[in-house]
Amino acid sequence: MSKTRKAYFCQQCGYESAKWLGKCPSCGEWNSFVEEVISKPSPAQVITGKSASKPVSINDISIEEHNRILLVNNEMNRLLGGGLVAGSIALIGGEPGIGKSTLSLQIALKQSNLRTLYVSGEESASQIKLRAERLGGGNNGNCYILPETLLENILLQAQETNPDFVVIDSIQTIYTEKLDSSPGSVSQIRECAALLMRYAKESNTPVFIIGHITKDGSIAGPKILEHIVDVVLQFEGDNNYIYRLLRSMKNRFGSTDEIGIFEMTGSGLREVTNPSEVLITRHDESLSGSSVAAMIDGARSFLIEIQALVSTAAYGTPQRSATGFDVRRLNMLLAVLEKRAGFRLAVKDVFLNIAGGIKVIDPAIDLAVVSSILSSTADIPIPQNWCFSGEIGLSGEIRPVNRIAARISEAEKLGFKKIFVSKYNRKTPELSKFKIDIQYVGKISELMETLFKNR
Repeated sequence: MSKTRKAYFCQQCGYESAKWLGKCPSCGEWNSFVEEVISKPSPAQVITGKSASKPVSINDISIEEHNRILLVNNEMNRLLGGGLVAGSIALIGGEPGIGKSTLSLQIALKQSNLRTLYVSGEESASQIKLRAERLGGGNNGNCYILPETLLENILLQAQETNPDFVVIDSIQTIYTEKLDSSPGSVSQIRECAALLMRYAKESNTPVFIIGHITKDGSIAGPKILEHIVDVVLQFEGDNNYIYRLLRSMKNRFGSTDEIGIFEMTGSGLREVTNPSEVLITRHDESLSGSSVAAMIDGARSFLIEIQALVSTAAYGTPQRSATGFDVRRLNMLLAVLEKRAGFRLAVKDVFLNIAGGIKVIDPAIDLAVVSSILSSTADIPIPQNWCFSGEIGLSGEIRPVNRIAARISEAEKLGFKKIFVSKYNRKTPELSKFKIDIQYVGKISELMETLFKNR
């Protein structure tokens, strides 16, 4: 007989307590404990026949090559480190409607050479069929659809189908009969993820798990879920824009410095192989307040457009608004401009926008942000074939940024004629090979003279 008991679990980190607590002693979250009914197997049911592991000298351990499955989606191959590793388990998180299910179904449909099992706990088979036809892969006979939420039935069908690839959509809807708690609870997510990991390792079958996120942007469920899986991918983007960023947060078989960029279309997610061309708008005429920054996200370098608008405050208190950029850093840059460059921006409204709807945290775009603000203040356009890459310090100096050669190479490849960088990057040996005009600046005052000289 299994013993049933009740316990309280933290919804953020999975900490277990015998009584309700206002604040979690593990993660510090307030009001995160919920009561769950759990069952514990009796001692007679515990399997003790498994032999214990023994320590082995590191010199006696042989390295095994990971068998990778190349996907049709090249962006996913790069994110996963060269393809899908057999027996691995990957977690894809993101906001509702961001494209998690669409991407997973596209991968399952396009792999016509693999037998795939798509398990859905949120949609019926007919709904998935309609979506598959919209994605252009409704005739793939190797893709099997299973609308099921009970994990025991899922694993049974997986053993009978013997798929090469399994997709679980989503982990919050799956439950196991071993626990009495409801689907989506901390104990259910933890137990289901552990059983799926055991299936993946024993059958050598890769598994994709789709997970929802909380209001603060973290993946719903206990943190142990992210520790169990081999790969964690995070979808980012705004539903009002068509571009999506898939970021690698954890990868046991590759680098976490990779990002994938997709475009949401009526027929699914399309790979964006050259993000610089789609994130930069080529205007018919020069406009003030617009500049181009050479940035790096992960291991990829690309160019983005910065748009700024500076106007007289219509009401008493000036407004500071930024889309895709940290407002606190914007306030810091405005303070530097007022203190070091003499611009009276304290009585001005300043609005900043990163074109394309992506969020940027690279400090190398500071130079482009300041240039667009100066351009909008003076109402003087910046030439469209100029770009910027540099960090602004509190004393008004232009600080050097890392991997400057990759940034300049991307600007030169797209036909830009001049790029502004820090004078402290002058000693970089790779810069002599570029044909683009590299303008070295050390302070904001030098940037102003160069931008608006004879204009």
